[in-house]
Amino acid sequence: MTTYDYDLFVIGAGSGGVRAARIAANHGAKVAVAEEYRVGGTCVIRGCVPKKLLVYAARFHGEFEDAKGFGWSFAGADSGAGGAQFSWATLIANKDKEIDRLEKAYRANLQRSKVEIVATRAVLEGPQEVRLMKDNRKVTAKHILVATGGWPFLPDIPGISHAISSNEAFHLPELPKSIIVVGGGYIALEFASIFNGLGVKTTLLYRGEKILRGFDEDLRDDLTTAIRKRGIEVLTDATPTGLEELAATGSVKKLRAHLSNGTTLDAGGIMYATGRNPNTKNLGLDRAGVALGAKGQIKVDGQSRTNVSSIYAVGDVTDRVNLTPVAIREGHAFADTVFGKAPWSADHSLVPTAVFSEPEIGTVGLPEAEARAKHGTVDIYKTRFRPMKYTLSGRDERMLLKLVVDASTQKVLGCHILGPDAAEMAQMAAIAIRMGATKIDFDRTMALHPSAAEEFVTLRDKWVPPAAAAESL
Repeated sequence: MTTYDYDLFVIGAGSGGVRAARIAANHGAKVAVAEEYRVGGTCVIRGCVPKKLLVYAARFHGEFEDAKGFGWSFAGADSGAGGAQFSWATLIANKDKEIDRLEKAYRANLQRSKVEIVATRAVLEGPQEVRLMKDNRKVTAKHILVATGGWPFLPDIPGISHAISSNEAFHLPELPKSIIVVGGGYIALEFASIFNGLGVKTTLLYRGEKILRGFDEDLRDDLTTAIRKRGIEVLTDATPTGLEELAATGSVKKLRAHLSNGTTLDAGGIMYATGRNPNTKNLGLDRAGVALGAKGQIKVDGQSRTNVSSIYAVGDVTDRVNLTPVAIREGHAFADTVFGKAPWSADHSLVPTAVFSEPEIGTVGLPEAEARAKHGTVDIYKTRFRPMKYTLSGRDERMLLKLVVDASTQKVLGCHILGPDAAEMAQMAAIAIRMGATKIDFDRTMALHPSAAEEFVTLRDKWVPPAAAAESL
């Protein structure tokens, strides 16, 4: 029998790779995981966790404003003396402490499971061979798992070196006075809201007609309206064709973006959030014979197996559903299947997701247009209202709650929320929708009052488009 150095060698210690390594080791496998940067991957180190901390920081600006309607006052706040003051340096320092704590926890969990952590870049030399670049050493493994995630995409245009991505946004030495955020997806919306909430003059620039492609149309429209009211300038149908640095004033630099529509935009910073590509370059995948897709993603089957029987891949590097909980589920399924003799696969349907913009989006299931295309006739139930919190604060912002229901079966196909705590509500709605809940099940559920979520169980009237309503008169 052929002997190997390891039963499993994992390349990449992000959420998916760490889960797979731990579960495989708990099943008795000899496991090593290689990581060239920091244990924890995109989500923990430079993604959803630090981003959510910055989201919390940015929300305090609105909270302070809303507090006035509830009788709170901040002496000298308008003059900037004695009132609420913000320190970017303090926020980043505290964020870094939390990320350090989480990385230590990830390392401890791996070590507790007796997983060997190899601090180096690792590349494939063959179907069952890996080269550790730090000391140019080769090791063998019966199974190899690639979990290297994604990397921010930056276009090849003149002056692109002047731009930052979400990676660098977490480590800016200071906040710019103004910034252009290029992109229309959830990362762009979240960072635009963060910068805007922290007092940065923010412009969102998107090449398409509408932000958040793939989301429900009502969510797209209502969020655009809301962020504009909050002071974010939204410009669509344009994209930078080149960037340049103008003469700086002291230590403050000024950048200019030349746009596809012939105009220019100036700002103190330019951030690209136009998607992430699978992180597969220079991994030796060609030497191992692993097939890639058009975007460079590793092609896998439902069991996360590549075309090479000994090599698997999970997470964003496969470009299936690029969310941390999905990568974790894929990694767990892989380990149980290959090492636990308990085969199962991750289900990529009905995955709840959130956009931590301000206001927030939570969504699960099918958008209305997609539901109509797949199921034919659907019933729409939706409501817009001012959250109770805003009645005293005076904030001019409305919440959206929407259910998409199959007209023939009354099964709820989609749930879409815009407003405070939208993500928390979507997570709970996902359980009901996963179980096949119908609109009748929602109707039979007692309301919890006063809450925004109670609207989901008190919606009785189907939404009728204005044109159709007029025709019926």
